[in-house]
Amino acid sequence: MTTLPIRNSRIRLTQGSLFWREVGYGPTLLFLHGNWQDSSQWVALMEQLGRQFHCIAPDLLGFGESSRLAKRKYSIALEVECLTEYLTSLRTQPHVIVADAIGAWVAVCYSLQHPDAVQGLIFMAPEGLADPILDQRWQRLRWLASAWSIRVWALRLAIPLLKLVERDRWLLQIWRKRQKLLRYAAACQLLFQRRPKVLQSEQLNNMLPQLKTPVLILHPQRASSTTKLANTIFHELAPNTQLATLPEDEAASWETATDIIQAFMKTEAMNTTQPYLR
Repeated sequence: MTTLPIRNSRIRLTQGSLFWREVGYGPTLLFLHGNWQDSSQWVALMEQLGRQFHCIAPDLLGFGESSRLAKRKYSIALEVECLTEYLTSLRTQPHVIVADAIGAWVAVCYSLQHPDAVQGLIFMAPEGLADPILDQRWQRLRWLASAWSIRVWALRLAIPLLKLVERDRWLLQIWRKRQKLLRYAAACQLLFQRRPKVLQSEQLNNMLPQLKTPVLILHPQRASSTTKLANTIFHELAPNTQLATLPEDEAASWETATDIIQAFMKTEAMNTTQPYLR
């Protein structure tokens, strides 16, 4: 069966332009990408689901082909504001939101603001959870993503020589990691480059008990320890949440999620309580 063509579009909003991909007709599925991603993360899923659902996948503000903010004043509240304006302009509301990592953080806050609009949420590895182990992930990245530090300048001076002698490849890998972080400045600021009080004010732990929207969390058996921990914390705090245990590894879970999303649209989003286990 041939797939429907995915359309690329842009819209001018208060904070700048927003780029999105769109395909299909029917109930709306909104896809929100992860930390180091953009809407292209969802192309394969959208191609599979486009004959049954209206699929839309924006690049969040500061990501992909959407606008960057001049002063990098990113916040989850601003992402939600931008998403709300975008959906209002399209005159649509998402039936279900499918989201990864930082996209899940945005999706939860959007759902809390619009509890009657969203029928269900499907996540993996949600960000925005306060936990000492989860916080440790970002400590080593703060200096690497900073505009200036002694270690960054030392690394910058060493790289040309290392390339010539082809030694210390681990340092080259660190440098490439820095280049990737700089490409995702919005993600860095949202995750670990804000003042602690500002970051804490947007974390989800105290909000999740008020989340009434049904949530399905994809829980790969071969996921990283941080993904498993984030999934578990979310499951414990949000009252209407199920874990879908998957045999695949973390990288393959979204690629094989078509059947689960289809089942969720027919059951959980219709206020039933069938378990999602494979």
